[in-house]
Parts: sequence; structure tokens; C-alpha cells
Amino acid sequence: MEYSIDSMSNDDRESIMDIFNYYVENTFAAYPENKLPYQEFDMFLKMSDGFPRGTIKDENGKIVGFGMLRSHNPMPTFSHTAEVTYFVHPDYTGKGLGRMLLGSLEKDAVKKGITNILASISSKNSSSIKFHEKNGFTECGRFRKVGRKKGQKFDTVWMQKML
Repeated sequence: MEYSIDSMSNDDRESIMDIFNYYVENTFAAYPENKLPYQEFDMFLKMSDGFPRGTIKDENGKIVGFGMLRSHNPMPTFSHTAEVTYFVHPDYTGKGLGRMLLGSLEKDAVKKGITNILASISSKNSSSIKFHEKNGFTECGRFRKVGRKKGQKFDTVWMQKML
């Protein structure tokens, strides 16, 4: 199957929120405790406005993943650093799509003058930590037991990649 990366738009609202909400309800990969309504997609667009973002689509145009960069800190001093968020539909993981999307975001980040990408990952999401390590990220910090979801405490693991 062929996959492509396209720009993210308002038309992608339901597909993106459905993917995100799968991870909200079933994993520690997305931090909210409960599903987010479709209207929260506007928050994703606002957070990533002016930064690289995109969707992964299969050859039939179905969205199977999405990703975005956003400001790490709104002060101009930090304009070269961004945080990354991405999710791939669970039926499509392990096919190289996360790496494909990350590569696209990194390429566009360099064009924007971004030299550092940060990822905040739940300590209960070992597959994401491994994914980031395989793709050039290193752990740069850990906040112990700062999150609580489904009655379980977890750390946030901060990882960094210099472009």
C-alpha cells in the first residue's frame, strides 16, 4: 500500500480526533483521562499554527495518522525549539509510518529554523520511548510521578533531538 503525507485541515477533524481518542481511551500515549470532543481539534490547529503539521493518508485517502510541531515556549528566545506530537492508527503501526511522518516534520522544521525537537512521553509508553531512541532522540529529563491516569501514576520522560 502507498502512503502520502498531506497538509492538515479542518476537514480532517473527525479522523484525527478518532485516532487521538483511541489512544486516550486505551493507552498512556495521550495524556487526557477521557475522550475529547471533535471541537477540541480547533485546539490542535491553534497549537500548531505556523508550525509543520500533517496527516498520513493511504492510497484511498483515508487518514491513518497525524503529527504536528508546536511551540515549546512562546518566548522568542525559544523559537528554535518545538515539541512534537504524532499518532498512527493502531491498525497501521509497525509499517514505518511514524518514521515517515517524523522525517517530514523534521524536514519542514529545518526550513522554519527549528534546531531542537522535544517529545514528552509517558513512562508507561515504552514503545514510544524505543521509537524515539531509534530515531535519534535521547532522554534529557524525567519528571517523576507527575501524571495520573486510570488510577496509575506515571513519569513524563522528555526526549530531545537536535536537527
